Amino acid sequence: MSAADLDPAVWASGVRRGADGALEVAGVDVRDLAREHGTPLYVLDEADFRARARSFRSAFTAAFAGIGTEVDVYYAGKAFLSVAVARWAHEEGLRVDTATGGELAVALRAAVPGADIGLHGNNKSDAELERALDAGVGRIIVDSLTEIDRLAAMVAGRGDGRRAPVMVRVTTGVHAGGHEYIATAHEDQKFGLSIAGGQAMAGLRAVLSHPELELLGVHSHIGSQILDPAGFAEAARKLLVLRADLAAATGHLVAEVDLGGGYGIAYLPGEVPIEPGRVAKDLAGVVGGVCAELGTAVPRISIEPGRAVVGPAMFTLYEVGTVKPVTVDGEPPFTRTYVSVDGGMSDNLRPALYGARYTATLASRPGAADTVLSRVVGKHCESGDILVHDVDLPADVARGDLLAVPATGAYGRSMASNYNHVPRPPVLAVLAGRSRVLVRRETEADLLALDEG
Repeated sequence: MSAADLDPAVWASGVRRGADGALEVAGVDVRDLAREHGTPLYVLDEADFRARARSFRSAFTAAFAGIGTEVDVYYAGKAFLSVAVARWAHEEGLRVDTATGGELAVALRAAVPGADIGLHGNNKSDAELERALDAGVGRIIVDSLTEIDRLAAMVAGRGDGRRAPVMVRVTTGVHAGGHEYIATAHEDQKFGLSIAGGQAMAGLRAVLSHPELELLGVHSHIGSQILDPAGFAEAARKLLVLRADLAAATGHLVAEVDLGGGYGIAYLPGEVPIEPGRVAKDLAGVVGGVCAELGTAVPRISIEPGRAVVGPAMFTLYEVGTVKPVTVDGEPPFTRTYVSVDGGMSDNLRPALYGARYTATLASRPGAADTVLSRVVGKHCESGDILVHDVDLPADVARGDLLAVPATGAYGRSMASNYNHVPRPPVLAVLAGRSRVLVRRETEADLLALDEG
């Protein structure tokens, strides 16, 4: 694959090269986007986002219909959330999963009904819980024994006779996916109640003991950027056994099991993303088989894809500044070209935070046939401000060129910062030859407006 080729596993479906070699997305030339909106710029292919959302809904609905149950697909807003994106997800038949009061506020601003929203969080504030109750969210995923008691007391204090619908987040001991920092199911971490340690069963019993709470089911999230579905299957088995154990002990068989998210995508050419149809079919087989072994009815299932929906649907567009060849010690020594762009770790923290790997391509022209080993770096005062560790770029890459980094939809804008007082980039949606701003660019005036000094 040449430096100009676009691997369809990495790029949104609407991205291609035009007749003169420049990138287009949904029929819009990226040079026009840069002229109108400046750089850096997050560019979101709306049709691609919607198609990925539909693919999860249709694949899981079909697979689990085969074992006689239904599936709810929640878009995990932590990957990236805006009013328009929450609305798109809901229009495509997804519910919306939120992790903070701020994310909940965005979902509500998008007119997503409270019943179609879930609220996560390992340390929810009283204000966040009150807002969730006010909005009538469809489920609050409780994360500790103390939260169960707090929520029950809060509901009792309202005196309106309504119960709060809850799921209990448990840790299964199954760890799948990428870096340790994004693992969410091994025992030594902050999320959930351990099955092995007995806290999960204690949490389920505690919910049942509070008449103010309605126990919907059990929830687990085993990790992030998972490319092997075997981890999902093992976690599902553990959840179903826990569900059966609770029923044997209390007579209460919970109606729903949430298998979480973490579905992996391709970040580099040649990588193979997880395919919704395959994992849905595998999981339906496991759930149906385990329930038959245990003699329990098949539960309603829910899942929470985020990265797999928005990640490949977005890329980040930068303008090249300094280009600097650097001699690197080695046997033999070699030259790496450092290509500095007008963004960096403030708009994509993942490479600096846990070594995430990306690729890049020259976006404004085809470039020379010869390539040079390059490292794409940002403008921040950190030697670790690296966006793309190693990529072959055209040897004539120069100041003023545009570079595009694909698969930045998940945890790019949502983890963006104002480090070095750099304003955060805007998010543009492109559809059928037209673009529109979803989230405007921050300005220095925005930054100064917060400073009361």
